[in-house]
Amino acid sequence: MPSVQAIPENYSRLSPYLAVQGAVQAIEFYTKIFGFEERMRMPGPDGKIMHAELQLGDSVLMLAEEMPDCGNKSPQTLGGSPVILSIYVNNVDEVAKGAVAAGAKTVREVADQFYGDRSGVLSDPFGHIWNIATHIEDVSPEEMTQRMAKMGQ
Repeated sequence: MPSVQAIPENYSRLSPYLAVQGAVQAIEFYTKIFGFEERMRMPGPDGKIMHAELQLGDSVLMLAEEMPDCGNKSPQTLGGSPVILSIYVNNVDEVAKGAVAAGAKTVREVADQFYGDRSGVLSDPFGHIWNIATHIEDVSPEEMTQRMAKMGQ
């Protein structure tokens, strides 16, 4: 019997798996707004997405239509999400503007941060929270500490 790899090729060691209401629309949003590419989708007998995989660089995002009876509940069913997904993009201002135009809500406006990123936080139309960022400056740990201390004054 041939051996298989414990971590399959083309998968990162950690892959977020989102439960959503409206998986088809979520796939469209994530591909259009964040630049994910759809790798696969498996519809169930009722046509709802039972499993889908999206790729961005070396990262994989998995998602499925919520199935509350199986414990797979969306943020809308739960009344919010305790998880923040963080994503680097080429132009955070452009992505934030496009996301809001496509139905996302701004949680924290895009701004330059003391640690060298320009970032903001959005809630997507499916209730998932995204920290979107563009790295704009390399900041040493010492400089970060100084900048953070100045913020507290």
